[in-house]
Amino acid sequence: MSPLTFLIKPASGSCNMRCKYCFYADETALRSVKSFGMMQIKTAEALIKLGLENADISCTFAFQGGEPTLSGTEFYRSFVQLVKLHNTRGLTVNYSIQTNAVLIDEEWAKFLAENKFLVGVSLDGPAEIHNPNRVLTDGSGSYNHVMKTVNLLKKHRVDFNILTVVTKQTARYTEKIYRFLQKNGMKYQQYIACLDPFAQERGQEKFSLTPKAYGDFLCKLFDLWYTDLKKGQQPYIQYFENLVAMSAGQAPELCGMSGRCAPQYVVEADGGVYPCDFYVMDDYIIGNVNENTLEEINAKCAEIGFIEKSLKPSSRCISCDFRALCRGGCRRDRDFGGGELGLNYFCEAYQKFFAYSYPRIREISTIMARNLGINNHNR
Repeated sequence: MSPLTFLIKPASGSCNMRCKYCFYADETALRSVKSFGMMQIKTAEALIKLGLENADISCTFAFQGGEPTLSGTEFYRSFVQLVKLHNTRGLTVNYSIQTNAVLIDEEWAKFLAENKFLVGVSLDGPAEIHNPNRVLTDGSGSYNHVMKTVNLLKKHRVDFNILTVVTKQTARYTEKIYRFLQKNGMKYQQYIACLDPFAQERGQEKFSLTPKAYGDFLCKLFDLWYTDLKKGQQPYIQYFENLVAMSAGQAPELCGMSGRCAPQYVVEADGGVYPCDFYVMDDYIIGNVNENTLEEINAKCAEIGFIEKSLKPSSRCISCDFRALCRGGCRRDRDFGGGELGLNYFCEAYQKFFAYSYPRIREISTIMARNLGINNHNR
């Protein structure tokens, strides 16, 4: 046994927004059942028991969507109580939730604070950058809702971070986004590259992020972060922090940086389990928490070869100078629908970024390794 993490979709693909780049709306449209409705408490209890019976040391329950707050606070109150009931071995239990932040009110904020949820807030920058893509069902922008929620989370001292989706448009405003988050005291930041629709030729959508634009974005963002780091004023940008840690000989936190798929348990509202948030589709179901043991779920994952398929790197990666840090990137960016995985779509971006930033990453990691007493061996 080991620490376990479950990524749970209690509201399935249901959402109160219509973000133009939503990868999960794309996935659900490709399934035989687009939405499994709201998770029933008996399914939640089956999931909780599965996790707590098989985890060692800790178990993390992370909620995403769709929009997970649509399940309502009563669902989460019941979930937390069931965890307390079944946690007979005294495991450490962690909670997190990724939200568009539209429905968060005083009741929600108090609940999140009381139960020590880590909250991920989706925010793409100031209103003029955020609103064009992140729209409500009536087509209006969601910026004001998000900022109201950020203030509520601060008021109730809820730990939160900001998740910003990098699109072709937002990549043009790197410094504006960075300064905006900095000005508003948003110190914990995660930037993720926008995904194009599954099995569609990349670069066809208005929001499609090109490798060139992404490379430019990463270089500019790193400059801003490094300058502030030298002054001791840098925000925590997860990607950069992981790169520094990797260069100092530590393992990355993020699955997409490890060079291979890791065992994941993504649980849909009906209890169906899938191996990755980017592959919650019919061909990839590996079990159901209402019916299968963890051993059976793991066996099915091995049967479909999901993890094994990610182990073979592209031939160009093997001789790459930056392989130790890049490791080929996320499987989804290597999957072009042809069976075998290919070269990462953003390879050009990473080549540019690592050539540009690597000496400074090494500089920071050397200092970090010295402070921690680590033998810094990565090249």
